[in-house]
Amino acid sequence: MLVRHRTYNKKLRTHISTTMVFIRHISLLSTLITFYCLCLDCGIAINTITSSHYMNDPETLSSNDGKFTLGFFSPQNSSNRYVGIWHMSESTVVWVANRNQPLRDSSGSFAIYEDGNLVVLNATKKVIWSTNVSNVATNSTCQLLDSGNLVLMDGTGNKVWESFKNPTDTLLPNMKITNNKNTGAKVQLTSWKSPSDPSTGSFSLSIEPLNIPEGFIWKENRTYWRSGPWTGQVFAGIPQMNSTYLNGYRLDFEEDGTMYLTYSYSNESNMVVSVLDWQGKYEQRFWDDEKKEWTVGWKSQTSECDIYGICGPFGSCSVETSPICTCLKGFEPSNIEEWNRQNWTSGCVTRRTALQCESAKTQNGSVSSKEDDGFERLKMMKVPGAVSDFTWFKEENPCRSQCIENCTCIAYSFVEGFGCMTWSDNLMDIQRFSSGGSDLNIRLANSELSINDEEKDARTIIITITVIVGTIIIVTCPYFLWRHLARKGKKGGFFHFNRKEELATNSSERKIREEQEDEFQELLLFETDKLAVATNNFDPSNKLGQGGFGPVYKGKLKDGQEIAVKRLSRSSGQGLEEFMNEVVVISKLQHRNLVRLLGCCKEGDEKMLIYEYMLNKSLDKFIFGPPEHKFLHWGKRFSIIEGIARGLLYLHRDSRLRIIHRDLKASNILLDAELNPKISDFGLARIFGGRGDEANTLRVVGTYGYMAPEYAMGGLFSEKSDVFSFGVLLLEIVSGRKNSSFYDNEEAQSLLGFAWNLWNKDNIESIIDQGTCDPVNEKDILRCIHIGLLCVQESARNRPNMATVVSMLNSEIVNIPPPRQPAFIESQNVLNSLSSEECHVLCSNNIVTITNMQGR
Repeated sequence: MLVRHRTYNKKLRTHISTTMVFIRHISLLSTLITFYCLCLDCGIAINTITSSHYMNDPETLSSNDGKFTLGFFSPQNSSNRYVGIWHMSESTVVWVANRNQPLRDSSGSFAIYEDGNLVVLNATKKVIWSTNVSNVATNSTCQLLDSGNLVLMDGTGNKVWESFKNPTDTLLPNMKITNNKNTGAKVQLTSWKSPSDPSTGSFSLSIEPLNIPEGFIWKENRTYWRSGPWTGQVFAGIPQMNSTYLNGYRLDFEEDGTMYLTYSYSNESNMVVSVLDWQGKYEQRFWDDEKKEWTVGWKSQTSECDIYGICGPFGSCSVETSPICTCLKGFEPSNIEEWNRQNWTSGCVTRRTALQCESAKTQNGSVSSKEDDGFERLKMMKVPGAVSDFTWFKEENPCRSQCIENCTCIAYSFVEGFGCMTWSDNLMDIQRFSSGGSDLNIRLANSELSINDEEKDARTIIITITVIVGTIIIVTCPYFLWRHLARKGKKGGFFHFNRKEELATNSSERKIREEQEDEFQELLLFETDKLAVATNNFDPSNKLGQGGFGPVYKGKLKDGQEIAVKRLSRSSGQGLEEFMNEVVVISKLQHRNLVRLLGCCKEGDEKMLIYEYMLNKSLDKFIFGPPEHKFLHWGKRFSIIEGIARGLLYLHRDSRLRIIHRDLKASNILLDAELNPKISDFGLARIFGGRGDEANTLRVVGTYGYMAPEYAMGGLFSEKSDVFSFGVLLLEIVSGRKNSSFYDNEEAQSLLGFAWNLWNKDNIESIIDQGTCDPVNEKDILRCIHIGLLCVQESARNRPNMATVVSMLNSEIVNIPPPRQPAFIESQNVLNSLSSEECHVLCSNNIVTITNMQGR
């Protein structure tokens, strides 16, 4: 009995234990199911809404990076509820859905409706706002992107609606303000009615496709503010604007006639938005991630002068004068009484003296020199609106001539690098800035011009005296400097000539020597005899190559160090100036993608430069001929492209000196033992001082096929000249073909033309060198070709700078704009079309200097 009792108790305990374990498992399973459901719900609420999920007030939706939130909010001093998107906090709402149909309580919801559209529903589930897109799939989804864009997608993932194309008052990075000149369809900003009411206000902002596009703020249907014409980089009426290809505003056109304005901001940690506020002011706001607050940068209106046409036609506004409005020189107020009461809207359309344009013409149509109308130049101006005509000119004189020869032309403005604007109607909305702006030239009768004949004569006398005194100083200073050095007994140095040598040296070289002698004191100086020993007396077997200015030899010093000796030929055309220029420039540069100068030698007529030895010689040996180029797989080619780009970026922006290379080509890219690229040959480089962005030269130097059009034909060079050369070089590296190898090709006479034809035929893959053809890398290769075509565009202002190119190569810029037509593709080879006599004139060293007639 006792045993049976013990057995029963044991079975009972076992049963109870099993039951408890089961209960615990059920509880754990219930907890897991609940947790899973919560996670599922949270997962949906992160950045996506589906047709089976309603977002009820006060639930929210967040972008993946957490910077943007979609949810319900109430503006300050208001109990109405709206669905909107805000950045970081509800105080910065960037988009509102039901801005004109507020919810009166907190029982609203945001969902995908049964017809597939996004909707806002009130407490009775009545639709008060909808995306209103037709033919939307019922299985559509909604997602809030990291850019702040709310997108509605069909079942295949295609966007059928997006908030970026339906903005309210805020422009976010990469959002587009558009205007289709064919259909009139616009995407524009509209202000709130007040800080507590996001409904459509009185102000709107749009971009208008005039002769030159401009941005406008409208108050109802009247112009309230305008940006000034777009110059390709900035809006001319905004002197504070600083826009670049990578970081700022950009205006472009699509094939269907749509013009769009957008901007990007490269600093991801500091968000920038542009807002049209309820008072009609367009302002940029910067998010300070450390202080967690917004700061206001630029504003469209800071004074009365920023209001459109406040001074009327031919009136000029300036905050530095009292009253702020004055008539342009040569004009009088249309209504003097209103003007004196500071009602300036009627302007100054009355001229004091009539123009002599028509009466001054002689019978043959030429203009008389006595009665010529002239131009009064106004500096730092916001140029008038409604440009009548635009012509691209490189210089101002043709612009002035075009206006003076057209009697209807009453003003012109020339913007360097952009072109010539002229006006034929009333000049409206003129403002004088304290800095920035453009020169505006107003047509006046001769008697109204500021400088009369007596003043011209006085100015001529002053200039003559100044020139004479300056000449005396320039002539005498070198003499006293020579006497000073002679007294100090300064001898030796980099150059030490005996008397016979000094007499034989021309004055220009002697002046260069005096000015730059100190630059060479820190360099290692080599003797001719030691270099002759190192190169086995410049034996042909040690010759590495032949440059435009002479041969390059391999040498070995006594300590075993290998060197490359560039021996300048006496007949090469590179004189003392180029030699010293290369030494000065390259000795100051330190970058892994620039060749290192070890020293130099100048004894008598010998001029030599000593570089570090590059085991793999120059890039052209690898990409233009077998068998070496077969070893260059795409990874190595891209590494070379990126290295060249970084070397150029260093020259243009990061070095102590700002340098334009002017002769970038495959033969001037040397490769070390690991095939790392190093830019060489700085004999033609130019140093930019101060704030200069471009310069002119009467001596065009470089290599045909690599020279930018504005440099080859007009002598104008800048950073964009090197960008063009880089683009040619990039296309050569990808294709394995010389730009000059197409001269006898029927389809195109250059690599640029060949690439452009393939691009337009959507067959650009055909240009890729078969040695690098790999489907795995095809996308990256096509991206590089795209970048190369951007670099060789005909207009310099359309080309990216090297900072942008490096970002593009590293995929930091995702959306690359389509390229425009490259330079030279429609023209015939100039040299092939010239007679021998013409060629002799063109190729004379007195006119044009080139390193080689063919691309090397």
